[in-house]
Amino acid sequence: MLTLLWFSRDLRLADNPALDAAVRRGPVLPVFIDDTADAANHAPGGASRWWLQGSLESLAADLRARGATLILRRGPAGVVIDALLAESGADAVYWNRRYEPWAIARAEKIKSGLKARGLEARSFNATLLAEPGRLATQKGEPYRVFTPFRRALQALDGLDAAVPTPRNIPGPARMPPSDALAHWNLRPSCPDWAAGLRAQWEPGESSAQARLERFLDGAVSRYATQRNLPGTPGTSQLSPHLHFGEIGPRQVWRAVRARAPAGNGARDATDGAGAAHGSGPDTYLSEIAWREFSYHLLFHFPRLPEAPLRPEFNAFPWDENPGALQAWQRGQTGYPIVDAGMRELWQTGWMHNRVRMIVASFLVKDLLVDWRAGAAWFWDTLVDADLASNSASWQWVAGCGADAAPYFRVFNPALQGAKFDPAGHYVRRWVPELARLPDDVLHAPWEAAAGRLAAAGVTLGTSYPAPMVDHASARQRALQSFEQIRKR
Repeated sequence: MLTLLWFSRDLRLADNPALDAAVRRGPVLPVFIDDTADAANHAPGGASRWWLQGSLESLAADLRARGATLILRRGPAGVVIDALLAESGADAVYWNRRYEPWAIARAEKIKSGLKARGLEARSFNATLLAEPGRLATQKGEPYRVFTPFRRALQALDGLDAAVPTPRNIPGPARMPPSDALAHWNLRPSCPDWAAGLRAQWEPGESSAQARLERFLDGAVSRYATQRNLPGTPGTSQLSPHLHFGEIGPRQVWRAVRARAPAGNGARDATDGAGAAHGSGPDTYLSEIAWREFSYHLLFHFPRLPEAPLRPEFNAFPWDENPGALQAWQRGQTGYPIVDAGMRELWQTGWMHNRVRMIVASFLVKDLLVDWRAGAAWFWDTLVDADLASNSASWQWVAGCGADAAPYFRVFNPALQGAKFDPAGHYVRRWVPELARLPDDVLHAPWEAAAGRLAAAGVTLGTSYPAPMVDHASARQRALQSFEQIRKR
Protein backbone atom coordinates (compact mmCIF):
# COMPACT_ATOMS: atom_id res chain seq x y z
CA MET A 1 0.00 0.00 0.00
CA LEU A 2 1.19 3.49 -0.84
CA THR A 3 -0.54 6.75 0.12
CA LEU A 4 -0.18 9.90 -1.94
CA LEU A 5 -0.14 12.70 0.64
CA TRP A 6 -1.30 15.93 -0.98
CA PHE A 7 0.06 18.99 0.82
CA SER A 8 -1.66 22.33 0.28
CA ARG A 9 -2.16 24.89 3.07
CA ASP A 10 -0.83 22.53 5.74
CA LEU A 11 2.92 22.88 5.26
CA ARG A 12 4.01 21.32 8.54
CA LEU A 13 4.70 17.95 10.12
CA ALA A 14 3.39 18.61 13.66
CA ASP A 15 -0.31 18.09 14.38
CA ASN A 16 -0.97 17.20 10.75
CA PRO A 17 -3.80 14.64 10.73
CA ALA A 18 -3.50 13.67 7.05
CA LEU A 19 0.22 13.00 7.47
CA ASP A 20 -0.35 11.03 10.64
CA ALA A 21 -3.02 8.84 9.03
CA ALA A 22 -0.88 8.28 5.93
CA VAL A 23 2.15 7.18 7.96
CA ARG A 24 0.01 4.82 10.00
CA ARG A 25 -1.18 3.22 6.76
CA GLY A 26 2.29 2.58 5.33
CA PRO A 27 4.69 4.16 2.81
CA VAL A 28 3.96 7.77 1.85
CA LEU A 29 4.53 9.84 -1.29
CA PRO A 30 4.38 13.52 -0.24
CA VAL A 31 3.44 15.95 -3.01
CA PHE A 32 2.75 19.65 -3.30
CA ILE A 33 0.80 20.82 -6.34
CA ASP A 34 1.02 24.38 -7.62
CA ASP A 35 -2.69 24.59 -8.33
CA THR A 36 -2.86 28.16 -9.64
CA ALA A 37 -4.87 26.84 -12.58
CA ASP A 38 -7.60 25.71 -10.17
CA ALA A 39 -7.72 28.95 -8.17
CA ALA A 40 -8.94 31.07 -11.10
CA ASN A 41 -9.33 34.67 -9.86
CA HIS A 42 -7.88 33.83 -6.46
CA ALA A 43 -4.40 32.74 -7.49
CA PRO A 44 -1.78 33.77 -4.90
CA GLY A 45 -0.38 37.28 -5.12
CA GLY A 46 3.26 38.26 -5.33
CA ALA A 47 3.96 38.35 -1.59
CA SER A 48 2.25 34.99 -1.06
CA ARG A 49 4.32 33.40 -3.82
CA TRP A 50 7.48 34.74 -2.19
CA TRP A 51 6.47 33.15 1.11
CA LEU A 52 5.43 29.87 -0.51
CA GLN A 53 8.92 29.20 -1.84
CA GLY A 54 10.47 29.53 1.60
CA SER A 55 7.77 27.40 3.15
CA LEU A 56 8.25 24.64 0.59
CA GLU A 57 12.02 24.71 1.06
CA SER A 58 11.52 24.29 4.81
CA LEU A 59 8.96 21.50 4.40
CA ALA A 60 11.18 19.62 1.96
CA ALA A 61 14.10 19.79 4.40
CA ASP A 62 11.95 18.58 7.30
CA LEU A 63 10.68 15.66 5.22
CA ARG A 64 14.22 14.73 4.11
CA ALA A 65 15.28 14.59 7.75
CA ARG A 66 12.67 11.87 8.21
CA GLY A 67 13.51 9.91 5.11
CA ALA A 68 10.90 11.34 2.73
CA THR A 69 11.12 13.34 -0.49
CA LEU A 70 8.67 16.11 -1.41
CA ILE A 71 7.48 15.88 -5.02
CA LEU A 72 6.60 19.15 -6.70
CA ARG A 73 4.22 19.30 -9.63
CA ARG A 74 2.36 22.11 -11.38
CA GLY A 75 -1.06 21.96 -13.01
CA PRO A 76 -4.73 21.23 -12.24
CA ALA A 77 -4.74 19.13 -9.08
CA GLY A 78 -6.94 16.35 -10.45
CA VAL A 79 -4.76 15.88 -13.51
CA VAL A 80 -1.54 15.89 -11.48
CA ILE A 81 -2.90 13.41 -8.94
CA ASP A 82 -3.99 11.01 -11.69
CA ALA A 83 -0.53 11.18 -13.24
CA LEU A 84 1.21 10.54 -9.94
CA LEU A 85 -1.06 7.60 -9.13
CA ALA A 86 -0.13 6.02 -12.45
CA GLU A 87 3.59 6.69 -11.98
CA SER A 88 3.84 5.53 -8.38
CA GLY A 89 1.21 2.83 -8.02
CA ALA A 90 -0.31 4.58 -5.01
CA ASP A 91 -3.75 3.26 -4.05
CA ALA A 92 -4.90 6.07 -1.74
CA VAL A 93 -4.87 9.87 -1.59
CA TYR A 94 -4.98 11.72 1.74
CA TRP A 95 -5.13 15.49 2.25
CA ASN A 96 -6.19 18.21 4.66
CA ARG A 97 -9.22 20.20 3.63
CA ARG A 98 -9.33 23.77 2.36
CA TYR A 99 -12.43 25.95 2.56
CA GLU A 100 -12.28 28.37 -0.35
CA PRO A 101 -15.31 27.78 -2.59
CA TRP A 102 -13.21 26.72 -5.58
CA ALA A 103 -11.13 24.38 -3.41
CA ILE A 104 -14.22 22.71 -1.95
CA ALA A 105 -15.64 22.05 -5.42
CA ARG A 106 -12.31 20.73 -6.64
CA ALA A 107 -11.84 18.38 -3.68
CA GLU A 108 -15.36 16.96 -4.04
CA LYS A 109 -14.74 16.21 -7.71
CA ILE A 110 -11.39 14.57 -7.02
CA LYS A 111 -12.72 12.51 -4.12
CA SER A 112 -15.72 11.20 -6.08
CA GLY A 113 -13.49 10.32 -9.05
CA LEU A 114 -11.03 8.40 -6.90
CA LYS A 115 -13.73 6.44 -5.10
CA ALA A 116 -15.39 5.57 -8.39
CA ARG A 117 -12.12 3.89 -9.37
CA GLY A 118 -11.96 1.92 -6.14
CA LEU A 119 -9.20 4.07 -4.63
CA GLU A 120 -9.21 5.29 -1.08
CA ALA A 121 -9.68 9.05 -0.67
CA ARG A 122 -9.71 10.66 2.78
CA SER A 123 -9.57 14.28 3.88
CA PHE A 124 -8.99 15.79 7.33
CA ASN A 125 -9.18 19.09 9.20
CA ALA A 126 -5.85 20.74 9.95
CA THR A 127 -6.90 24.36 9.36
CA LEU A 128 -9.63 25.26 11.82
CA LEU A 129 -10.69 24.69 15.41
CA ALA A 130 -14.19 23.86 14.18
CA GLU A 131 -15.13 23.24 10.58
CA PRO A 132 -17.62 25.73 9.14
CA GLY A 133 -20.60 23.40 9.00
CA ARG A 134 -20.26 22.46 12.66
CA LEU A 135 -21.65 25.66 14.17
CA ALA A 136 -25.11 27.13 13.57
CA THR A 137 -27.61 29.36 15.33
CA GLN A 138 -30.60 27.90 17.18
CA LYS A 139 -32.55 28.31 13.94
CA GLY A 140 -29.96 26.23 12.12
CA GLU A 141 -28.67 29.24 10.20
CA PRO A 142 -25.12 30.54 9.75
CA TYR A 143 -23.89 33.06 12.27
CA ARG A 144 -23.67 36.65 11.06
CA VAL A 145 -22.59 38.19 14.37
CA PHE A 146 -19.25 37.43 15.94
CA THR A 147 -20.00 37.34 19.67
CA PRO A 148 -22.58 34.51 19.61
CA PHE A 149 -20.36 32.66 17.14
CA ARG A 150 -17.42 32.88 19.51
CA ARG A 151 -19.54 31.68 22.40
CA ALA A 152 -20.64 28.68 20.35
CA LEU A 153 -17.02 27.99 19.47
CA GLN A 154 -16.07 28.13 23.15
CA ALA A 155 -18.87 25.75 24.06
CA LEU A 156 -17.59 22.92 21.89
CA ASP A 157 -16.49 19.81 23.77
CA GLY A 158 -12.82 20.55 23.36
CA LEU A 159 -10.48 20.44 20.40
CA ASP A 160 -9.66 17.41 18.30
CA ALA A 161 -6.78 15.51 19.85
CA ALA A 162 -3.31 16.55 18.71
CA VAL A 163 -1.49 14.06 16.52
CA PRO A 164 2.23 13.36 16.90
CA THR A 165 5.01 14.38 14.55
CA PRO A 166 6.29 11.24 12.80
CA ARG A 167 9.91 10.34 13.45
CA ASN A 168 10.25 8.44 10.19
CA ILE A 169 8.24 8.64 6.98
CA PRO A 170 8.72 5.56 4.77
CA GLY A 171 8.76 6.26 1.05
CA PRO A 172 7.70 4.44 -2.13
CA ALA A 173 9.66 1.77 -3.94
CA ARG A 174 9.98 4.01 -6.98
CA MET A 175 10.08 7.80 -6.77
CA PRO A 176 8.35 9.83 -9.50
CA PRO A 177 10.26 12.82 -10.91
CA SER A 178 9.73 16.23 -9.37
CA ASP A 179 9.78 19.78 -10.69
CA ALA A 180 12.65 21.97 -9.49
CA LEU A 181 11.29 24.62 -7.16
CA ALA A 182 13.52 27.27 -8.72
CA HIS A 183 11.82 26.70 -12.08
CA TRP A 184 8.49 27.84 -10.64
CA ASN A 185 9.83 31.42 -10.41
CA LEU A 186 7.90 32.18 -7.25
CA ARG A 187 10.24 34.95 -6.18
CA PRO A 188 10.87 38.25 -7.98
CA SER A 189 14.10 38.91 -9.82
CA CYS A 190 13.71 41.83 -12.22
CA PRO A 191 13.15 43.87 -10.19
CA ASP A 192 13.78 42.15 -6.87
CA TRP A 193 11.32 43.98 -4.61
CA ALA A 194 11.51 41.47 -1.75
CA ALA A 195 14.45 42.81 0.31
CA GLY A 196 12.11 44.00 3.05
CA LEU A 197 10.34 40.65 3.15
CA ARG A 198 13.65 38.82 3.55
CA ALA A 199 14.64 41.13 6.39
CA GLN A 200 11.33 40.65 8.22
CA TRP A 201 10.40 36.99 7.72
CA GLU A 202 11.68 33.44 7.71
CA PRO A 203 8.99 31.07 6.41
CA GLY A 204 8.73 27.52 7.71
CA GLU A 205 7.45 25.38 10.56
CA SER A 206 10.43 25.88 12.86
CA SER A 207 10.19 29.65 12.42
CA ALA A 208 6.48 29.52 13.24
CA GLN A 209 7.16 27.60 16.44
CA ALA A 210 9.93 30.01 17.42
CA ARG A 211 7.68 33.02 16.79
CA LEU A 212 4.94 31.48 18.93
CA GLU A 213 7.39 30.84 21.77
CA ARG A 214 8.64 34.43 21.65
CA PHE A 215 5.08 35.69 21.79
CA LEU A 216 4.23 33.44 24.72
CA ASP A 217 7.34 34.50 26.60
CA GLY A 218 6.68 38.20 26.03
CA ALA A 219 3.84 40.09 24.37
CA VAL A 220 0.94 37.72 25.10
CA SER A 221 0.67 38.90 28.71
CA ARG A 222 0.39 42.51 27.48
CA TYR A 223 -1.67 41.76 24.40
CA ALA A 224 -4.93 43.27 25.67
CA THR A 225 -3.33 46.66 26.25
CA GLN A 226 -0.64 46.79 23.56
CA ARG A 227 -2.09 45.03 20.53
CA ASN A 228 -3.46 48.32 19.12
CA LEU A 229 -0.13 50.16 19.35
CA PRO A 230 1.67 49.76 16.01
CA GLY A 231 4.87 51.30 17.34
CA THR A 232 5.12 48.54 19.98
CA PRO A 233 5.93 44.86 19.31
CA GLY A 234 2.66 43.76 20.88
CA THR A 235 1.28 41.21 18.40
CA SER A 236 2.23 37.64 17.52
CA GLN A 237 2.77 38.13 13.75
CA LEU A 238 1.74 34.49 13.35
CA SER A 239 -0.81 35.23 10.61
CA PRO A 240 1.34 34.19 7.61
CA HIS A 241 2.46 31.02 9.38
CA LEU A 242 -1.18 30.19 10.11
CA HIS A 243 -2.22 30.95 6.55
CA PHE A 244 0.30 28.53 5.07
CA GLY A 245 -0.37 25.95 7.74
CA GLU A 246 3.17 26.04 9.11
CA ILE A 247 1.44 26.05 12.47
CA GLY A 248 -2.15 25.07 13.19
CA PRO A 249 -4.80 26.93 15.19
CA ARG A 250 -5.14 24.02 17.60
CA GLN A 251 -1.46 24.29 18.44
CA VAL A 252 -1.74 28.02 19.02
CA TRP A 253 -4.98 27.73 20.98
CA ARG A 254 -3.59 25.12 23.37
CA ALA A 255 -0.36 27.01 23.91
CA VAL A 256 -2.09 30.32 24.64
CA ARG A 257 -4.76 28.72 26.83
CA ALA A 258 -1.95 27.35 28.96
CA ARG A 259 -0.90 30.97 29.66
CA ALA A 260 -4.43 32.26 30.39
CA PRO A 261 -5.40 32.99 34.01
CA ALA A 262 -7.10 29.98 35.56
CA GLY A 263 -10.76 29.64 34.68
CA ASN A 264 -10.88 32.47 32.16
CA GLY A 265 -10.95 30.63 28.84
CA ALA A 266 -11.66 32.99 25.98
CA ARG A 267 -14.18 35.47 27.31
CA ASP A 268 -15.84 38.37 25.53
CA ALA A 269 -12.40 39.78 24.94
CA THR A 270 -13.00 42.36 22.24
CA ASP A 271 -15.81 44.35 20.69
CA GLY A 272 -14.36 43.98 17.17
CA ALA A 273 -13.25 47.60 16.94
CA GLY A 274 -10.27 47.08 19.16
CA ALA A 275 -11.54 47.67 22.69
CA ALA A 276 -10.10 44.90 24.85
CA HIS A 277 -11.65 43.32 27.90
CA GLY A 278 -9.89 40.59 29.86
CA SER A 279 -6.40 39.19 29.98
CA GLY A 280 -3.87 39.20 27.17
CA PRO A 281 -4.33 35.49 26.41
CA ASP A 282 -8.11 35.92 26.46
CA THR A 283 -7.95 38.74 23.95
CA TYR A 284 -5.60 36.87 21.66
CA LEU A 285 -7.82 33.79 21.64
CA SER A 286 -10.68 36.03 20.58
CA GLU A 287 -8.60 37.02 17.55
CA ILE A 288 -8.16 33.35 16.67
CA ALA A 289 -11.94 33.08 16.90
CA TRP A 290 -12.28 35.98 14.42
CA ARG A 291 -10.23 33.92 11.98
CA GLU A 292 -12.65 31.03 12.49
CA PHE A 293 -15.60 33.39 11.98
CA SER A 294 -14.18 34.56 8.66
CA TYR A 295 -13.97 30.97 7.40
CA HIS A 296 -17.50 30.35 8.65
CA LEU A 297 -18.70 33.30 6.56
CA LEU A 298 -16.79 32.27 3.45
CA PHE A 299 -18.12 28.73 3.65
CA HIS A 300 -21.75 29.78 4.01
CA PHE A 301 -21.54 32.84 1.74
CA PRO A 302 -19.16 31.77 -1.04
CA ARG A 303 -19.52 35.06 -2.92
CA LEU A 304 -18.00 36.91 0.05
CA PRO A 305 -14.89 37.99 -1.94
CA GLU A 306 -16.97 39.54 -4.72
CA ALA A 307 -20.37 40.56 -3.35
CA PRO A 308 -21.47 42.50 -0.26
CA LEU A 309 -23.36 40.45 2.29
CA ARG A 310 -25.73 43.38 2.73
CA PRO A 311 -27.33 43.50 -0.74
CA GLU A 312 -28.26 47.18 -0.55
CA PHE A 313 -24.57 47.95 -0.97
CA ASN A 314 -24.76 46.67 -4.53
CA ALA A 315 -26.14 50.13 -5.32
CA PHE A 316 -23.50 52.08 -3.40
CA PRO A 317 -22.10 54.96 -5.52
CA TRP A 318 -18.40 54.10 -5.37
CA ASP A 319 -16.04 56.64 -6.92
CA GLU A 320 -14.02 55.37 -9.88
CA ASN A 321 -10.80 57.20 -9.08
CA PRO A 322 -7.60 55.40 -10.18
CA GLY A 323 -5.45 58.33 -9.09
CA ALA A 324 -6.77 58.22 -5.53
CA LEU A 325 -6.30 54.45 -5.39
CA GLN A 326 -2.71 54.77 -6.59
CA ALA A 327 -1.87 57.49 -4.05
CA TRP A 328 -3.25 55.23 -1.31
CA GLN A 329 -1.28 52.23 -2.57
CA ARG A 330 1.96 54.23 -2.59
CA GLY A 331 1.48 55.76 0.85
CA GLN A 332 1.16 59.28 -0.51
CA THR A 333 -2.20 60.38 0.90
CA GLY A 334 -0.93 63.18 3.17
CA TYR A 335 -2.26 61.39 6.27
CA PRO A 336 0.81 60.08 8.15
CA ILE A 337 -0.72 57.02 9.84
CA VAL A 338 -2.27 55.90 6.53
CA ASP A 339 0.95 56.41 4.61
CA ALA A 340 2.99 54.63 7.29
CA GLY A 341 0.73 51.60 7.05
CA MET A 342 0.82 51.41 3.28
CA ARG A 343 4.60 51.73 3.24
CA GLU A 344 4.99 49.07 5.91
CA LEU A 345 2.84 46.80 3.76
CA TRP A 346 4.87 47.41 0.61
CA GLN A 347 8.21 46.89 2.30
CA THR A 348 7.43 43.96 4.62
CA GLY A 349 4.32 42.28 3.19
CA TRP A 350 2.50 42.86 6.47
CA MET A 351 0.63 45.61 8.28
CA HIS A 352 -0.37 46.05 11.90
CA ASN A 353 -4.05 45.14 12.37
CA ARG A 354 -5.13 48.46 13.88
CA VAL A 355 -3.53 50.25 10.95
CA ARG A 356 -5.23 47.88 8.50
CA MET A 357 -8.57 49.15 9.82
CA ILE A 358 -7.45 52.77 9.52
CA VAL A 359 -6.16 52.52 5.96
CA ALA A 360 -9.20 50.50 4.87
CA SER A 361 -11.59 53.05 6.37
CA PHE A 362 -9.70 55.84 4.62
CA LEU A 363 -9.95 54.13 1.24
CA VAL A 364 -13.63 53.21 1.33
CA LYS A 365 -15.01 56.16 3.31
CA ASP A 366 -12.70 59.14 2.83
CA LEU A 367 -11.99 58.28 -0.82
CA LEU A 368 -15.18 56.29 -1.61
CA VAL A 369 -13.12 53.70 -3.48
CA ASP A 370 -14.76 50.27 -3.75
CA TRP A 371 -13.64 47.94 -0.95
CA ARG A 372 -12.89 45.26 -3.55
CA ALA A 373 -10.05 47.39 -4.93
CA GLY A 374 -8.50 47.54 -1.47
CA ALA A 375 -8.97 43.81 -0.95
CA ALA A 376 -7.25 43.13 -4.28
CA TRP A 377 -4.24 45.23 -3.29
CA PHE A 378 -3.96 43.48 0.05
CA TRP A 379 -4.29 40.13 -1.72
CA ASP A 380 -1.25 40.87 -3.86
CA THR A 381 0.94 42.50 -1.21
CA LEU A 382 0.24 40.65 2.08
CA VAL A 383 2.27 37.61 3.03
CA ASP A 384 -0.76 36.53 5.08
CA ALA A 385 -3.25 37.12 2.25
CA ASP A 386 -6.11 34.84 3.24
CA LEU A 387 -9.30 34.79 1.18
CA ALA A 388 -11.60 34.39 4.17
CA SER A 389 -10.02 36.93 6.51
CA ASN A 390 -9.23 39.45 3.78
CA SER A 391 -12.75 39.44 2.36
CA ALA A 392 -14.56 39.43 5.70
CA SER A 393 -12.37 42.20 7.12
CA TRP A 394 -12.79 44.53 4.16
CA GLN A 395 -16.55 44.03 4.22
CA TRP A 396 -16.55 44.70 7.96
CA VAL A 397 -14.79 48.04 7.53
CA ALA A 398 -16.92 48.99 4.53
CA GLY A 399 -20.07 48.38 6.54
CA CYS A 400 -21.50 45.87 4.06
CA GLY A 401 -20.55 42.57 5.72
CA ALA A 402 -21.48 40.40 8.67
CA ASP A 403 -21.29 42.02 12.09
CA ALA A 404 -20.16 45.07 10.19
CA ALA A 405 -18.95 48.29 11.71
CA PRO A 406 -21.77 50.86 11.54
CA TYR A 407 -21.38 52.84 8.36
CA PHE A 408 -21.32 56.09 10.28
CA ARG A 409 -18.14 54.90 12.05
CA VAL A 410 -15.57 56.68 9.92
CA PHE A 411 -12.10 56.61 11.42
CA ASN A 412 -10.44 60.01 11.66
CA PRO A 413 -6.87 59.11 10.63
CA ALA A 414 -5.28 62.00 12.51
CA LEU A 415 -7.06 61.14 15.76
CA GLN A 416 -6.39 57.44 15.28
CA GLY A 417 -2.70 58.15 14.81
CA ALA A 418 -2.51 60.37 17.89
CA LYS A 419 -4.36 57.80 20.00
CA PHE A 420 -2.53 54.64 18.99
CA ASP A 421 0.90 56.05 18.04
CA PRO A 422 1.16 58.92 20.55
CA ALA A 423 4.95 59.01 20.62
CA GLY A 424 5.11 58.70 16.84
CA HIS A 425 7.43 55.68 16.75
CA TYR A 426 5.46 53.99 13.97
CA VAL A 427 5.02 57.03 11.74
CA ARG A 428 8.62 58.14 12.15
CA ARG A 429 9.85 54.70 11.13
CA TRP A 430 7.80 54.45 7.94
CA VAL A 431 7.45 58.13 7.02
CA PRO A 432 10.95 59.38 7.83
CA GLU A 433 10.45 62.70 6.03
CA LEU A 434 8.25 63.70 9.00
CA ALA A 435 10.63 62.39 11.69
CA ARG A 436 11.62 65.84 12.99
CA LEU A 437 8.06 67.05 13.51
CA PRO A 438 6.97 67.39 17.16
CA ASP A 439 4.53 64.82 18.50
CA ASP A 440 1.63 67.26 18.75
CA VAL A 441 1.53 67.86 14.98
CA LEU A 442 3.12 64.67 13.67
CA HIS A 443 -0.24 63.09 12.82
CA ALA A 444 -1.69 66.30 11.37
CA PRO A 445 1.21 68.22 9.82
CA TRP A 446 -1.18 70.50 7.92
CA GLU A 447 -2.10 72.02 11.29
CA ALA A 448 1.50 73.00 12.07
CA ALA A 449 2.62 76.59 11.71
CA ALA A 450 4.88 77.33 8.76
CA GLY A 451 7.84 77.95 11.05
CA ARG A 452 7.48 74.57 12.76
CA LEU A 453 7.27 72.81 9.39
CA ALA A 454 10.35 74.64 8.16
CA ALA A 455 12.29 73.80 11.32
CA ALA A 456 11.48 70.12 10.75
CA GLY A 457 12.47 70.28 7.08
CA VAL A 458 8.90 69.63 5.90
CA THR A 459 7.31 71.36 2.92
CA LEU A 460 3.77 70.18 2.38
CA GLY A 461 3.16 69.38 -1.25
CA THR A 462 6.88 68.91 -1.89
CA SER A 463 8.73 66.85 0.72
CA TYR A 464 5.46 65.35 1.94
CA PRO A 465 2.02 65.47 0.32
CA ALA A 466 -0.68 67.79 1.50
CA PRO A 467 -3.83 65.87 2.52
CA MET A 468 -5.51 64.57 -0.62
CA VAL A 469 -8.95 65.14 0.94
CA ASP A 470 -10.34 67.07 3.86
CA HIS A 471 -11.46 64.40 6.31
CA ALA A 472 -14.50 66.28 7.63
CA SER A 473 -15.81 66.92 4.12
CA ALA A 474 -15.00 63.38 3.03
CA ARG A 475 -16.85 61.95 6.01
CA GLN A 476 -19.93 63.99 5.19
CA ARG A 477 -19.80 62.84 1.57
CA ALA A 478 -19.59 59.20 2.70
CA LEU A 479 -22.58 59.56 5.01
CA GLN A 480 -24.61 61.19 2.24
CA SER A 481 -23.75 58.30 -0.08
CA PHE A 482 -24.90 55.84 2.56
CA GLU A 483 -28.15 57.74 2.93
CA GLN A 484 -28.76 57.30 -0.80
CA ILE A 485 -28.76 53.51 -0.57
CA ARG A 486 -30.57 53.48 2.79
CA LYS A 487 -33.48 55.43 1.32
CA ARG A 488 -33.72 53.01 -1.59
